[in-house]
Amino acid sequence: MYTLIGYTFGRLIKDVLKNERAKRGIPIEVKKIGGNYFAYKSTTVWDKEKKKRKKVSVYIGRIIENGIDQGSSRSIFEYGNARLVWEILEEVMPYLKRSFPDDYNEIMAMAAVRVIHHVPIRLMKSSWEKLYVSQKVDASLSPNTVSEKLKRIGSDYTAQAEFFMRLMKDSKYLIFDLSSIFSRSENLNMAEKGYNKDDLYLKQVNFLLMFSHDRKVPVMIKALPGSVRDVKAIKDVMDEYDLKGCTLIMDRGLASIELARELNSNGIAFVFPLRRNSLMIDYSMKLELSFMYRDRGINCGRKKVEEGIFLYIYEDTKLRYEEETNFISMVENKEKRRDELEQERIKFGKISLLSNIDSDPKRVYGLWKEREKVEQAFDAMKNELENDKSYLSDYDAVRGYFFVSFISLYVYFRILEIIREKRLTGKVSVNEVLFELSKVYTINSKKLSTVPAGVIRLVNELGLNGLIP
Repeated sequence: MYTLIGYTFGRLIKDVLKNERAKRGIPIEVKKIGGNYFAYKSTTVWDKEKKKRKKVSVYIGRIIENGIDQGSSRSIFEYGNARLVWEILEEVMPYLKRSFPDDYNEIMAMAAVRVIHHVPIRLMKSSWEKLYVSQKVDASLSPNTVSEKLKRIGSDYTAQAEFFMRLMKDSKYLIFDLSSIFSRSENLNMAEKGYNKDDLYLKQVNFLLMFSHDRKVPVMIKALPGSVRDVKAIKDVMDEYDLKGCTLIMDRGLASIELARELNSNGIAFVFPLRRNSLMIDYSMKLELSFMYRDRGINCGRKKVEEGIFLYIYEDTKLRYEEETNFISMVENKEKRRDELEQERIKFGKISLLSNIDSDPKRVYGLWKEREKVEQAFDAMKNELENDKSYLSDYDAVRGYFFVSFISLYVYFRILEIIREKRLTGKVSVNEVLFELSKVYTINSKKLSTVPAGVIRLVNELGLNGLIP
């Protein structure tokens, strides 16, 4: 073990900093923690709220006689963020352990890294070693091990399905949608040509995500070849999972009277929007009811399409004004014709839903609006998946990687729900919570660092008082 001793200390620090700054080309500062000295990249960022620059330090390694040690002799570990994430992961650990008895530690470790550091596969090992739980949990995240684990996890779809069934148990309202990532890789044999939601014919991998409205978390994901269309994906899920007694809330890409009839005949409730040019929509319907939704005035009406299936039409008064104003502007700029305005005016601000739920229109509307949470999930997941497309070289690896990403998404939404429950969504994001908690670290996995006042305040606001001893 290297130490910094005697009268050479000041000279040694200066020499190390001079050499490392020249080699790395970044500003470096030194912090003394316990009996050791650590190097940090020091920079500043603009604080939008306080309207001034603030200092940000990123850990590099421990200072030794020969420079900066970034190896396994690490003695400082991120604690606050890792503990929160790991406590959430322990909620699903019994299910993971039952379905994947040989791989559950690696699944949880990979998911923790994805949530906290957002790094690709090749950096998972070094990121995992920064977390205090890495000293307590036996998980290997070297690139080769991760690749093999992903293939093994992905090849056991039965185990995945068992895990999802346990997770979605007792959920009555399930929101789901189909999305995709694009790939130009010749090695990604699951990527197939197919039309995306923008009607572009590209090589892609589809994935179906199911979200529990009851529990406020995702409960199922399924990777699909790019050529699989929405309706077929829904029918496959109906065959795999018992959805009777559930209400499915879907996107307009899934809407068809044929699917509506099939769901209805199988005793599965549904809500999905229709495209504005759908022949099922009766724009002449009188909208005799009204209600307020999130400070927006909504007019609505309902009629039976056929036995057990209803058409709900909603007019968002604010959206109607915005769409008509925008269309008039396009007429003014010669992008649209005046006669088109007259034809389209009856559609402005209108949203049409098809459902077999015979209920209060406001309730049906509220169920559909919950889809926004799934859209957030897709955005979060797609950003992560885009980073690692080159590593997804075969069918099993793709399914394994989607499963791990799903676990990280579960953690993300659990933290988001904590924020929502405390009505702090406008004040702090999930990533900001994890960043602030990263300021609490351990030294040699024993001594806890001094907790900043801002972190204490945030922990108290979120009701996580037991998180920091």
